[in-house]
Amino acid sequence: MQQVRNNYIDGAWRPAEHCSESYNPSDTSELIGRYAIAGTADVRDAVEAARKAFADWKETSPQQRFDILDRAADKIAGRTQDLATLLSREEGKTLPEAAAEVTKAAHTFKYFAGEAVRLAGSSLRSVRKAVDVDVRREAVGVVGLITPWNFPFSIPAWKSAPALAYGNCVILKPSELTNAIAWELASILHDAGIPRGVFQMLMGGGDVGAALVSNRDVDAVSFTGSGAVGAMIAAQVVGRGAKLQLELGGKNPLVVADDADLDKAVDAAVRGAFYSTGQRCTASSRIIVDATVHDGFVERLVERTARLRVGHALDSASDIGPLVSAAQLQRVSRYAEAAPSDGARHAFGGRVLAAPANGYYFEPAIFLDGTMHQNINREEVFGPIVSVFKASDFEDAVRLANATEFGLSAGIFTSSHAKARAFIRASNSGMVMVNLPTVGSDYHVPFGGRGASAYGPKEMGLGAIEFFTQTKTAYIAD
Repeated sequence: MQQVRNNYIDGAWRPAEHCSESYNPSDTSELIGRYAIAGTADVRDAVEAARKAFADWKETSPQQRFDILDRAADKIAGRTQDLATLLSREEGKTLPEAAAEVTKAAHTFKYFAGEAVRLAGSSLRSVRKAVDVDVRREAVGVVGLITPWNFPFSIPAWKSAPALAYGNCVILKPSELTNAIAWELASILHDAGIPRGVFQMLMGGGDVGAALVSNRDVDAVSFTGSGAVGAMIAAQVVGRGAKLQLELGGKNPLVVADDADLDKAVDAAVRGAFYSTGQRCTASSRIIVDATVHDGFVERLVERTARLRVGHALDSASDIGPLVSAAQLQRVSRYAEAAPSDGARHAFGGRVLAAPANGYYFEPAIFLDGTMHQNINREEVFGPIVSVFKASDFEDAVRLANATEFGLSAGIFTSSHAKARAFIRASNSGMVMVNLPTVGSDYHVPFGGRGASAYGPKEMGLGAIEFFTQTKTAYIAD
């Protein structure tokens, strides 16, 4: 029997009365590991340890924080292959995608190690004589991070790294579907020399997350996940004055203009809609194509999709791995089955696949005649299903792109500089891609959406400082 991996609390690995087991979604006969389930007492102890540690951690030198984060980055980079393999086995994304995620996590820790020593304020002259003004940034305090299963290594990294760089204490609650890779991050930070109580990890389900966000000694909460859970967290956190950051998903449009390079547009649509098995909040779920090129685009899209190979995440021949769980497979299948009765015209795929092993395999699906009355276009499916819309002209395409409560990522393929700039100006999304898939982001610039896709300051890059620090203005007279 495999050893139970324990929660990380106050610098030590603490066992629990109960544990959970995780299995490989590519082959459900393979046990990945057994993981301790935190209880309410563990949450309380973690918060108390973080509160105690904060007094010293916020006063540590920027160099000390740099050194710890830089060591963590090096340890991640040095273990890219084995971490990527574990990530693929646990979550189901292909090995190249998993390796890219691990590499991004290493880069993120490197970047924020540098930000620890670049944290700056400003000095100004007061409007009053003989008075100076200093504006400085300080840590917020104890931060609860609740992270999803679809990017189970990079999202904990891009939340934890800036929080620690700016002097906060972190309590991470990863998705219960991906405890293994989150446990490795905690182990790496422990080995990198993180002080007791500064970083902690609690594994378990929604009750653990609820206990964390409801604790009044948690000063800030950052959550990535569903809108429904985000709303429940907001109801608890905002009312007590804690800081809140939510990233909640999207229904991301990719516009294909009449002057687009269709081969490049099709490639971007396939990568954006189907890679990572469509389990990305930035996935291209709505493809809006100008009527003059619609039929040619659809023909190429179906042909390209039919060539995709769905298989075991560790098989080098696989383009797409399985969905993450039985529940996710059932959810995505329901959307595919219901789409034709909702007015969508089936063009390709949408079947549950039995091969190649006991896994949660689903054939990528394409539906035509898209409208915003259809559930697959109003709700986030979070699977490899795409809906193609026919737009009468550029203005109609922009209207359709914005016809959603979500506003995370949007893209356009065009050879016209004027159309590209017009789309950037008109888009209601927080991120806009030109001649690129709607997926993919850089660690040194803000990430996040608008509307139903987000709440609070953006993540990553220059956006992270707004959430993980607070300003203090000091007036100094002679």
